[in-house]
Amino acid sequence: MSTSEQPALLGGPRACDFDWPAWPVHGPAERERLLAVLESGRWWYGEQVRTFERAFAAFQGARFGVSCTNGTTAIEMALRAVGVIEGDEVIVPPYTFIATASAVITVGAVPVFADIDPETLCLDPAAVAERITERTRAIIPVHVGGRMADMAALNALAARHGLAVVEDAAHAWGSQWQGRGAGTLGACGTFSFQVSKNITAGEGGILVTDNAELAELARSFSHCGRREGGAWYDHDWLGSNLRMTEFQAAVLLAQLERLPDQIRRREANARLLERGLAGLPGLRLPRPAPEMTRRSYHMFIFRVDEGELGLSRDRFLDALQAEGVPATEGWYRPLYRNRLFAEAHVGPPHGIRAPLAGKGVDYRAVACPVCERVCREAVWIPHPVLLAEPWQIERLIEAVAKVVTHAARLR
Repeated sequence: MSTSEQPALLGGPRACDFDWPAWPVHGPAERERLLAVLESGRWWYGEQVRTFERAFAAFQGARFGVSCTNGTTAIEMALRAVGVIEGDEVIVPPYTFIATASAVITVGAVPVFADIDPETLCLDPAAVAERITERTRAIIPVHVGGRMADMAALNALAARHGLAVVEDAAHAWGSQWQGRGAGTLGACGTFSFQVSKNITAGEGGILVTDNAELAELARSFSHCGRREGGAWYDHDWLGSNLRMTEFQAAVLLAQLERLPDQIRRREANARLLERGLAGLPGLRLPRPAPEMTRRSYHMFIFRVDEGELGLSRDRFLDALQAEGVPATEGWYRPLYRNRLFAEAHVGPPHGIRAPLAGKGVDYRAVACPVCERVCREAVWIPHPVLLAEPWQIERLIEAVAKVVTHAARLR
């Protein structure tokens, strides 16, 4: 297929006239493990959960893993375990899912937004430094799409100010920074196993850490405030029921077995994409930090420069989707522009007025210009696409090149 052909949006043939890999995937391993749990009669908090916690922690290179219901509650557990309390401030990026900030509010603290780096798309350490006050207690870097934040700079900054670093690694299963797994470079890291994620049981989450005391606290918070090995009706801390089921753990153990091969395949296809898109006018491929030694690719992200291409990101997406590419805009506004924050939808029982009352927070005044531009320009290609055959990736490259070639006609 030639890029000279009519764009599909204007009536031409689709460049990608085939089905992309489906997600989620499963096989005999999931079925066998699920059946074993079903027949065991032990469906709750048993050997499957313990085995998965150990296996996933080891996969990331951590000593301890504490499973839970989802990635959101994993962040809540982490914040409580590192000592964040009501009134504390926690610095978060605005280019992330709502859970990063809502978990902060849920524990009674105040999310403070700091801008992102235009290359990593993760927290900019310089912007974080400008947001630190005497009330700051923690920083939550989010490893967007599997690319990691500058952990060396953020850890140094946190050490200078006595802050905890909680890594939101919900996109970074298997990503590494100088050979160390995501989630193991701060005080702790949190992961999600929601259905769109690269390893999934529909829902689920986990906290990993090398700190035994922190792991014990997190487990207690997830287990109704009980202490490990204590009496059933003894409750030492205020906790909740955040436990993962045996069924979820069984599925995740099977998913974890195939994850290394999937990571290698996604990395190989991402390299094909990078080579194919490099040099196309109007496209920007953000560069990951050079310290990243492995990227797990929850999505492949590039940016559309409307000034150079003469085509808006949204029109570019319309044309690319017409070619059969399942690309999306991703997070199309910074978190602080969501109605929850921007329009003060903060009153009980539906919002955040109570935890933020009297703290002088006005999110309408927040501005993170790099994030706002990225939200206007980013194109996300989801991770199942990166499990396709190389010839399909080549067709994807042709689709992008065709849209770029005919940008003037597509305005």
